[in-house]
Amino acid sequence: MIDIKRLTKKKIVVVTGSTRGIGFAIAKRFADYGYFVVLNGRERHALNLATAEIEKMGIPCAGAAGDVGDPKFVKGLFISLEKIATEYGYDNPVDILVNNAGISKVGLIQDMSFEDWNEIVNANLTGVFNTCKEAVPRMVKAKSGKIINISSVWGCVGASCEVAYSATKGGVNAFTKALAKELAPSGISVNALALGAIDTRMNSFMDPEEKKSLIEEIPAGRMGTPDEVADLVLKLARTGPYLTGEVIRFDGAWI
Repeated sequence: MIDIKRLTKKKIVVVTGSTRGIGFAIAKRFADYGYFVVLNGRERHALNLATAEIEKMGIPCAGAAGDVGDPKFVKGLFISLEKIATEYGYDNPVDILVNNAGISKVGLIQDMSFEDWNEIVNANLTGVFNTCKEAVPRMVKAKSGKIINISSVWGCVGASCEVAYSATKGGVNAFTKALAKELAPSGISVNALALGAIDTRMNSFMDPEEKKSLIEEIPAGRMGTPDEVADLVLKLARTGPYLTGEVIRFDGAWI
């Protein structure tokens, strides 16, 4: 399940969808601070490239290839983390969970197939349920932990031609608030970042004129960067548990 690289006595961070873009920037930022990072992606080749890049930094990491929308894969992943924690002396099998994996499909709802709808729901919302279902009992046992869900401003206000994506991100926001209430007595925080326009490959469908028009709508005058998101995720992970149940917009005052 997991390819074990060099290990340290730092905390274990799991970042889903972390082979490129925002997810990889988050994984790299935790690696910069000496955390043991578990990267995840569905494509083995991309995952190998991502883990190799972190390894070049001399930082411990592991790669878990699979779809977080598949509960069997997620269960196996966390069983592997239990074994790593036991064998190498980590206090907990997972200290921080960052749910970043997700996909988007742009188009009118009448043109969306049932298969596309199910794929988006499975990747964006069911995947968050699957990882939290496995992480939470382990965090409750330790009476500590951080869950950070990467969401979208479209989950707050909705986007035309992205109905399915907006619905799943709205679900992630509600999921975050509800789970935070469940876990606050155990000292575990659950927060979400509702991202605005971030300059990643997900926005590559826009031509230069569309991108220019979008930027003109953002008061900050630009798109955000994956590194800025990574910085904020790290800060949330290092903040005390009283900050919980929040859906924090990160959009340059766009929405």
